Amino acid sequence: MATLLYRIGRWAFRRRRLVGGLWLGVLVLAIAAAAMAPEGKEEDLSMPGTESQKAFDLLDERFPQSNSQGAEARLVFQAPDGQRVTAREHKAAVEDTLRSLDGGDQVASTTDPYETGAVSEDGTIAYSTVTYTAGAVDLTQSTKNALEDAASQARNAGLTVEIGGSALDAEEEPGGTTEIIGVAVAAVVLVLALGSLVAAGLSLLTAFVGVAIAFGLVSALAVPLGLTSTVAILALMLGLAVGIDYALFITSRFRDERARGSEPEEAAGRAVGTAGSAVVFAGATVFIALVGLGVVGIPELTKMGMGGAGAVALAVLVALTLVPALFGFFGRRILSRAVRKAAGAPRRGAGNCATSHDERAGDRQPIAAKPAKRIGTRWARFVLRRPVAVLLTAGLGLGAVALPALSLELGLPGDESKSVETTQRRAYDLLSDGFGPGFNGPLTVVVDTSESANTRATTNLVVKTVRGVEGVASVGDPVLSRTKDTAVLTAVPRTAPNSGETKDLVHAIRGAVSGVEADTGAAILVTGTTAMNIDISEAMSDALIPYLTVVIGLAVLLLLVVFRSVLVPVKAALGFLLSVGAAFGVLVAVFQWGWGADLVGIEQTGPVMSLMPILIIGIVFGLAMDYEVFLFTRVREAHVHGASPGEAVVHGFRHSGRVVAAAAIIMISVFAGFIGMSSPTIQTMGVGLAAAVAFDAFVVRMAIAPAVLALLGHRAWWLPRILNRVLPNVDIEGEKLSGHVPASMTVPDTAVPRLPVDRY
Repeated sequence: MATLLYRIGRWAFRRRRLVGGLWLGVLVLAIAAAAMAPEGKEEDLSMPGTESQKAFDLLDERFPQSNSQGAEARLVFQAPDGQRVTAREHKAAVEDTLRSLDGGDQVASTTDPYETGAVSEDGTIAYSTVTYTAGAVDLTQSTKNALEDAASQARNAGLTVEIGGSALDAEEEPGGTTEIIGVAVAAVVLVLALGSLVAAGLSLLTAFVGVAIAFGLVSALAVPLGLTSTVAILALMLGLAVGIDYALFITSRFRDERARGSEPEEAAGRAVGTAGSAVVFAGATVFIALVGLGVVGIPELTKMGMGGAGAVALAVLVALTLVPALFGFFGRRILSRAVRKAAGAPRRGAGNCATSHDERAGDRQPIAAKPAKRIGTRWARFVLRRPVAVLLTAGLGLGAVALPALSLELGLPGDESKSVETTQRRAYDLLSDGFGPGFNGPLTVVVDTSESANTRATTNLVVKTVRGVEGVASVGDPVLSRTKDTAVLTAVPRTAPNSGETKDLVHAIRGAVSGVEADTGAAILVTGTTAMNIDISEAMSDALIPYLTVVIGLAVLLLLVVFRSVLVPVKAALGFLLSVGAAFGVLVAVFQWGWGADLVGIEQTGPVMSLMPILIIGIVFGLAMDYEVFLFTRVREAHVHGASPGEAVVHGFRHSGRVVAAAAIIMISVFAGFIGMSSPTIQTMGVGLAAAVAFDAFVVRMAIAPAVLALLGHRAWWLPRILNRVLPNVDIEGEKLSGHVPASMTVPDTAVPRLPVDRY
């Protein structure tokens, strides 16, 4: 692989105008396709195969005139202090408001609270349910404006009016202030790490190219593939993070090769052949983990995985081709000012051809500098001197952070998780005050009597059974389909939608009606938004361990091929588990327990989003392998060339420690930049990914991993003979490139100093 990538790097450097033009063309086409494509629509979260989804499908079949998952709004009216909403003037204001909505575009029906009994016992709060013929994502802006105008009309009459339900749910748009801050921090870190504005700008430029293309493709394919805004934001988040990191690693290796005396084209080839090999493997792990999300069975999760995987694949292609091409355009300016100054000004010559002046003259001069004592070297020596203390401190620390994960509860956020500044949250609170907390999460019981002898008797038996279940506050009158073979009734729990008691209640109702099914032959299904959320959360919990097992197995196999060692992959996989566990601990502490919730703008604690654990495992797995590959391929490279275990670790940290640390800070900044978004999905993802990367890069890879290698010594690189014969040699360290060393390289490779072991 190293040889192939070496050739690609040299070709991209020589044909930089062609490569740059091709990527520019792809960028223009992607932007044009996105501009011309129709706007994508959000889709309701679904879980094929679950009882709640089967019930929704049955409702769509038996009640074709309505949309079982159509948008719904609840207009909640509250009378002024000391007054009742049933007073004549307030009743007239409510009825006028509802008449203004009747017959409106996309409005299916409105309910009169005075006829349906939707008035609280104290007479201060009433609500009307407005149903629509289209889903929330398909409502037009004029329909939403009409709803808000109706609420304003009642407010002008002296009532407090809030709007709940899904009708006003807004699509999350990327591009907020916090994301810009994250990118700005990444830019500062790049400048400090590379010591060159040009080199920092190169990494940002290539990352932006990849992200822009990915974002354009997601936007263009939004309608045909049903991609949502969350898919686009995930592609943006991952594309920025890995795009900057991959460019940084290849740029750093290019500068190292130049410092060792390589000519620019040779240095570009070697950088892509070595660091590029690590980029390919690292990108492949992220790609496979994200595509693997499709096995869970949730369409939205599958699309998020595919969108993120596509952005990562583009980042890899950009890093392997556009980055070396830009090396040719920028020449010596890629190097830091100190190195350029130490190497002296380039000789001046004449001529004007495709080869730049710097390449023909000064860039061919060896740019070797005396190695400096870097912080990575000092840290590696510290760990090697005290491996047991470092291992215990880091391991126990991560274990302590991971302890809250034992209390992990999964759920899907509703209006209760929104800011109190939103009308949806205020409507939720008013309904809870007036009708009880369970009123915001009603359960829908669907009775299919097509195989039953007596529809009415069966339905009445179901109503009686459901009313007898402990925890049910009320059961509404059943509604029959036109063909009289399906009945629908609403059961209101006594507890809030996301509470554990409501989850138990759903199972209790399903257990209670199973006897009715056996006696009557009817099919009885419990559904509704609350039941759907419970079903999805349980499916996520059931899939968590199998998915984690597959990911860990994949990690071990890939790293077995990369490092040709048994113990190093096992060490990496166990470290990954520590990182993920600690990240889950942070999510529980912040989102369930409310620790530091004010810092990230969380006003209401609750269960962790059910999609997050598997999504974070998939993403963090790939990113953890990024740092493992980038850092420890340098360690193995030194080991292969004869360095002792201690020397190899110091070599790896000397050349990659600072760059890996910078890459981690960049990735943390990018992820943290999305915490300020209002979407609970993106907010939870930002906190979880930022924490996981911080733990994995700075604790696991920088502390635990070198400590383990120090304790294992030569045994760390043990590989059974049979595996040595069977495993392919991918040459990620670029050993085969030794035959490509040109005679012009005048500075010997002294990157692996032979130092006494006892110094470590």
